[in-house]
Amino acid sequence: MRAVLDRATRRASIVVGGQARLRVIALLAGVLSLVAADLGTVGAVGVEIKQSLGLSNAGLGSLIAVPSAAGALAVLPVGVLTDRLHRVRFLATCIVLWSLAMVVGGLADSLSWLLLSRVALGALTAAAGPTVASLVGDFFPPGERGRIYGFILSGETLGAGFGLVVGSAIAHFLSWRAAFWFLALLGLIFVFVITRHLPEPKRGGQSRLPEVLTSRTKPAGGAQAGRDDAARRAVRRRGIGPDPALVLRHNPARMSLWRATRYVLSIRTNVVLIAASVIGYFFFAGLRTFAVVFVHEQYGLGQAGLTGMVLVLGVGALLGVLSGGRVADGLTHRGYISARLVVPAVAYVAGAAFFVPGLLTTSVVIALPFLLVSAASMAAALAPLDAARLDVMHSRLWGRAESVRTFLRVGAEAVAPLTFGLLADVLGPSGTTSAQGLRYTFLIMLVPLVTSAIVLLHGRYAYPRDVATAAASERMTGADRRRVQ
Repeated sequence: MRAVLDRATRRASIVVGGQARLRVIALLAGVLSLVAADLGTVGAVGVEIKQSLGLSNAGLGSLIAVPSAAGALAVLPVGVLTDRLHRVRFLATCIVLWSLAMVVGGLADSLSWLLLSRVALGALTAAAGPTVASLVGDFFPPGERGRIYGFILSGETLGAGFGLVVGSAIAHFLSWRAAFWFLALLGLIFVFVITRHLPEPKRGGQSRLPEVLTSRTKPAGGAQAGRDDAARRAVRRRGIGPDPALVLRHNPARMSLWRATRYVLSIRTNVVLIAASVIGYFFFAGLRTFAVVFVHEQYGLGQAGLTGMVLVLGVGALLGVLSGGRVADGLTHRGYISARLVVPAVAYVAGAAFFVPGLLTTSVVIALPFLLVSAASMAAALAPLDAARLDVMHSRLWGRAESVRTFLRVGAEAVAPLTFGLLADVLGPSGTTSAQGLRYTFLIMLVPLVTSAIVLLHGRYAYPRDVATAAASERMTGADRRRVQ
């Protein structure tokens, strides 16, 4: 077993470019995995919680909506702290408090008690998005961020699958409370790991981890430098200049939250990416909350069948999230400057198209191939979108820019479960299964998902100039940035 693990580790290190990179990627993926595992667990133990506390679909949705709302309120100050504090220590502190909130939630004997614990939990998990985005920007060069983000975002997929499968199993054999406590234990163990093995990089890209090149990892086009600024080089070759009104001439590290928010929302591409992200995560949050309930009633699966289906779809999502960033990066290196917007747009449309047939059948054999392709397509959109946000933003604004995006995204995630639950209750009239109401709800909610693809395609025209603007801002503030490091 040890030999197999060692071989897998060596192969993984070759793929990502060395042991140091593999360690950072694995730890950042672990951060996102913890957050996703919590959300997946709530969905997995939803039936047990509903029976234990006497909740409706709307009540179950509130267990996701309430912490998401708390996270939306907390994430803006978190972005400021991310741009100013030691990020690894800040992240570790939040995970410790998150674990304690999970313990308290497992002791709840009423909906109000459980909701209060999840308010604290939502506020604490708000640290994940801004800190991970900022660390990715400082550890890895721009030309690789789509691919690297794919590896890191796989933590979300694995965590959600872990929460669904393990949470469901623990709830089945023990209780939903035990599932919460198990996650709390994992969180405390993870804090010990990141404080020992995740270094704090210098800001502005001075601590980027060099790729250990082999015959398998030699960059297309030869030079390693090509991976550093593929989009920026393409912009320069085409003579695309920056927007003079948006070029920063002073280091933005001490920019107030209000001024920083106004600035990041003045960048057109960033607004487009935020809109697409908000719509996409709105759909994913609702789907994640009710997926187990829907699959159980729509396809008549027991515990074993449910676990198997979740694993298969999880593999599809994992393949999608790993391939989306790689495809977008490859197209960018070939001169398709806006590939990081076009690839997610195509992925969202494909995901919606394949999702519909899976919803309309009650045969799991027929539904599974469609749902597998849909899961892979939707997941493929995530990494390019995250990489594109860093492309159009000054490095000293990564934390606050991500906090603004997360504020709106988490707000959508807060509304989604409650909206899905209420709509499912309305569309599933008395005398029918809740699967019917959820099926109609999922179909209706595909409309905004396709709309986000249209928004992305429209935004591809602004992306090159915004990339040039970010590059000019970095050059203009270079001296100031070195002084504050």
